[in-house]
Amino acid sequence: MSPTTVAPPPRLELDPRVVRKARTLARRLGRPVVDIARSHTTVSVERATLRLAGLAGADHERVPWVNHLVDAVRDQVGLEHGVTTPVWDALRRDEAPDLLTLAQKASAGSVSFRIPEKKGELSGARRAARAAVRPGLQRIDRQRAARDRLVGRLGDPPQRPWVYLIVATGDIYEDIPQAQAAAREGADVIAVIRSTGQSLLDYVPEGATREGFAGTYATQENFRLMRAALDDVSKELGRYVRLTNYASGLCMPEIATLAGLERLDMMLNDSMYGILFRDINPVRTFVDQRFSRQIHARAGIIINTGEDNYLTTADAVEAAHTVTVSQLMNEYFGREAGLEDWQLGLGHAFEINPDLPDSFRMELAHALLARQLFPDAPLKWMPPTKHMTGDIFKGYLLDGFFNLVGAMTGQSILLVGMMTEAVVTPFLSDRDLALQNVRYVQRAAGGLTEDFHPPRDGFIQTRARQVLSEAVELLEKITDEKVAKASGSTPLLEAIGDGTFGLMKRPKDQGKGLDGVARRADGYDNPATTMLEEGTR
Repeated sequence: MSPTTVAPPPRLELDPRVVRKARTLARRLGRPVVDIARSHTTVSVERATLRLAGLAGADHERVPWVNHLVDAVRDQVGLEHGVTTPVWDALRRDEAPDLLTLAQKASAGSVSFRIPEKKGELSGARRAARAAVRPGLQRIDRQRAARDRLVGRLGDPPQRPWVYLIVATGDIYEDIPQAQAAAREGADVIAVIRSTGQSLLDYVPEGATREGFAGTYATQENFRLMRAALDDVSKELGRYVRLTNYASGLCMPEIATLAGLERLDMMLNDSMYGILFRDINPVRTFVDQRFSRQIHARAGIIINTGEDNYLTTADAVEAAHTVTVSQLMNEYFGREAGLEDWQLGLGHAFEINPDLPDSFRMELAHALLARQLFPDAPLKWMPPTKHMTGDIFKGYLLDGFFNLVGAMTGQSILLVGMMTEAVVTPFLSDRDLALQNVRYVQRAAGGLTEDFHPPRDGFIQTRARQVLSEAVELLEKITDEKVAKASGSTPLLEAIGDGTFGLMKRPKDQGKGLDGVARRADGYDNPATTMLEEGTR
């Protein structure tokens, strides 16, 4: 059951030709990047495929068996042909009785891998790999169907926007009661924020964890525990409470896969966040994000993108158009990977300096522009963080203004702002006050979306048109000038390298995880990718 968005009536008089041009330019920018993603693989894509085949667990030093097996294959024959062909060829040659034992033997260096040359051996290994991966995708399908049944029986929250609240103690067993309490107080979506630095780990930790830093580790067991706890409170409350985590960083495909297997409902999954803010190699990121979004599409998961982060490093007025460009690129990449519009939780944020004249009017203009450009997308509206000073009274008022913009512009997912944002880790009492703020605004002003119509050529209309025009100009500059400057280059990657987004310069031949990228050979095979693109059940 798709959580559709009821779009408000148009309020901005945007030139449809300008809107079409923006999307045309975004497609032109995105296609060469998709070509790169289609012609490369990564260690995390291959590990995710093995996880779909059921390989789990870790050694005594907590290194996952999928890492051991992929590393052994890469060291012996490379990843250019994919990991599954040499792995299932080894199983068919009785190198080990099962996948787990093979991984254990590979970690000790006692397995010989090869790319079979005989046609019968090659086709046999590939058939066996496909048969082994299929049950993982079928489990994702069953989890999606289970969500649909629960939503059908329990119902969705009665109001929009969905109230999205973060829980992050570092201890999954502390997170669970806090998440259930938040749901009882009105939260519709619980986000278990990830432990600081996990995006830079090139492995997924194993098991339930109790020692995170400013967050809780994303693991399959933690996903399972929290989903079960939210199912319990959903039945208690009579509405389905959604669960969010983070599919980003060096293990983006694996975390997306584990989320599908354990029925998470939303995942943070931005095409450029890891590049800009974690210095992960651009090619690695775009290859990984395409596979992860294919998994999300199959699982019925809503992605949340990270455009709000640009405004924490760049000025929210001067860089507003870069947010629009990123939203257009995330829309293109998401659709190309199979996501439907209702799964595109494109990000935007309330981050203009409140001391600027007309700051609230500009926030309205930016929020309305996003809402109208993407009418069927469940936009994720992010609260103020950059200009939260520690004055909790001013912060609480600023969050109220943020909630009011959400009500006036028909946002779909509203991340609850905290008056102690960026100062301390919020107490439960802070979360309760923040939820009270949201509830008051929703009760008092939730219907304003029907009444708010900015004048035809007034400040809000003019500002929105300006931002859209600047976005088109930037798209034109990237597609035209960069191609002329560097023949044969990939314009979007060149723009990222030049610091166009978020003031971060990230060259395509640098960054973390580059050594985990491999160009596909002509004989490359990945049954997970094939079945995802075929839509095979």
